[in-house]
Amino acid sequence: MSMLSQRLVVGVAQKQILTPGLVQLVTVLQLNRLELKDMIAQEMAQNPVLEESLDASDELTPAELQEVLERESVAVPADQELLAATGTEAEFQAERSGDLPEASSDEPVAATTTDPFDEIDFDNYFNDYLEPGFKSPAGENPEKPGWETFASAPVTLGDHLRSQLSLVVMPEEVRDACESVIGNLDDNGYVTATAEEIATYGAHRVDDVEKAIEEVQSLDPAGVGARDVRECLMLQLENRRAVGSVAWKILDQHMKWLETRQYRELAKLLGRPLEHIQVAVEAIKHLDPRPGLRYSGPGARTVEPDVYIYKDGDSYHIELNDDDMPQLRLNRQYIRMLDRDQEPDKEVRSYVKDRFNAASMLLKNIEQRKQTILKVCHCIIERQREFLEHGLNQLRPMMIKDLAEEIGVHASTVSRAVANKYAHTPQGVFELRYFFSEAVQGPSGSSTPLLLLKRMVKKMIEDEDPSKPLTDDQITAKLQAEGINVTRRTVAKYREDLKIPSTHQRRVRD
Repeated sequence: MSMLSQRLVVGVAQKQILTPGLVQLVTVLQLNRLELKDMIAQEMAQNPVLEESLDASDELTPAELQEVLERESVAVPADQELLAATGTEAEFQAERSGDLPEASSDEPVAATTTDPFDEIDFDNYFNDYLEPGFKSPAGENPEKPGWETFASAPVTLGDHLRSQLSLVVMPEEVRDACESVIGNLDDNGYVTATAEEIATYGAHRVDDVEKAIEEVQSLDPAGVGARDVRECLMLQLENRRAVGSVAWKILDQHMKWLETRQYRELAKLLGRPLEHIQVAVEAIKHLDPRPGLRYSGPGARTVEPDVYIYKDGDSYHIELNDDDMPQLRLNRQYIRMLDRDQEPDKEVRSYVKDRFNAASMLLKNIEQRKQTILKVCHCIIERQREFLEHGLNQLRPMMIKDLAEEIGVHASTVSRAVANKYAHTPQGVFELRYFFSEAVQGPSGSSTPLLLLKRMVKKMIEDEDPSKPLTDDQITAKLQAEGINVTRRTVAKYREDLKIPSTHQRRVRD
């Protein structure tokens, strides 16, 4: 009988381990410019060696830094990285050639014993600034409040409803239940829980919750507080005083026929002419099935391009958007602490050395990110020149792995380089990932991007006869006639991706 026991076993195995520098490079590469700006701000707050370069008056020259680090035996980056980290190239070249002027210490420094405050004429100062209608003199730049001070916060659906409830007279029990009902509304404005569930979790009576739901449903926007789409649309008709109309009866009794567009059947069931049914359907189409989105939706998203692609003559140029991006450098005073003569404390020098290595690594990774994005954009320009010239219809298929092989990196590197980044082009602002699309091969050997193929399917459906909508087989036959080799199953998948109903659901019966 064997016994289980613990033992030590020595073995050799190969493992792939990411170094801290590589982990940071992967992180920096997938950040857009706004995220990178936040990361740089955090790094400057945590690393005293790293600071924003405002002027060159206190920069440590590469020669001085090289001398200090060689004495301390600290690993330093290459010359170009050192230039980017510490100073300008002109200063470096001047130092190498010996053209920099030496600081003179023989000039006497005049000692002053005058109190600087005695030189200020406070009487004139306060008379000027207390005079009504004062305007700042030329040369002054008084700090002004930012636009954020005047920007109003977006009004949420809950805020909008509560402001209306504050004007309604109701018992306190119902008012408390209204708060629970508002808290159970989703982004579309629908109640996501039953009255019994709201009463249980909010310690209310069911009758109070029912009354609270009615109160919320009476508020603006019309349709809020509904339990489903049907009730939402009927609430909007009530608000328009259209109770009992043809549209009301369709929603109340014959919703299934409306969904399948069986208008002739609706006319028979309601005993109305077909023209009345069509007018009622048009009125229903103008109702809002998601009334809460106008307050709860994400709204427009502001996009700042990471890259500018513009045309100059016959060639295209690429420029990274570095507006408001901090220009980093290494702090002169901290770096000099690496010198044993300047800082004899070993622990302090060890700490500065670690911070210097971290700062140099960040600068190197930021530069690597820049070069990778530029290489990717150069390849995009070469492969998508027709798109930049003529627009979307000239978009060409392009795979990430093909571009990665061209610039000599892994496909995941290109994927991270284009993630969440936008380019301003002559055709508008596009996400970098937008230019990558699979190719659908045709019998003649030509290829069509997947994006354009979906647009073709959508265009065919938009131009179809509503009474005789195209089937997936018919769309497939049309695409194959144009030289695009696709199957019916593929067309059905593209149609579903575009959220287009089936042929039966699109058919309008007279």
